[in-house]
Amino acid sequence: MYGLKTESSFDASHFLTDYHGKCENLHGHRWRVVAYLETPGLQTEGTCKDMVVDFGEFKAALRGLTERLDHRFLIEEGSLGEDTLACLEREGFSLLAMPFRTTAENLAKWFFDQLAELGLPVAQVDVYETPNNCAFYRKDA
Repeated sequence: MYGLKTESSFDASHFLTDYHGKCENLHGHRWRVVAYLETPGLQTEGTCKDMVVDFGEFKAALRGLTERLDHRFLIEEGSLGEDTLACLEREGFSLLAMPFRTTAENLAKWFFDQLAELGLPVAQVDVYETPNNCAFYRKDA
């Protein structure tokens, strides 16, 4: 099996809906995202001959995704009232509503799915909330 790994990071705030602990309050992270690609063989022709994929394409894809989340307030859809959202937007906050609870686990799956939709042979994505703690999502073996 051949593989590639790259990483990118972004700064964003979030809170966990219906959670009882410190993370129920608005807080932020320097999220670190590590993505892995795997293929059983290398490409056989063209400019990517003997490669999994072009590293530049892989890095650009991941960085493009992290840039979409950078310096945003990640919100689970339906977790805040319309008046609260309107007030935050009026105050100039950059909000991004996600269709899931904004846990590291769900963000790992989101990155995985986004990379797969771009046609990359993604095998696993790790999302670090802190330097020592990460969640990951990987394809079934």
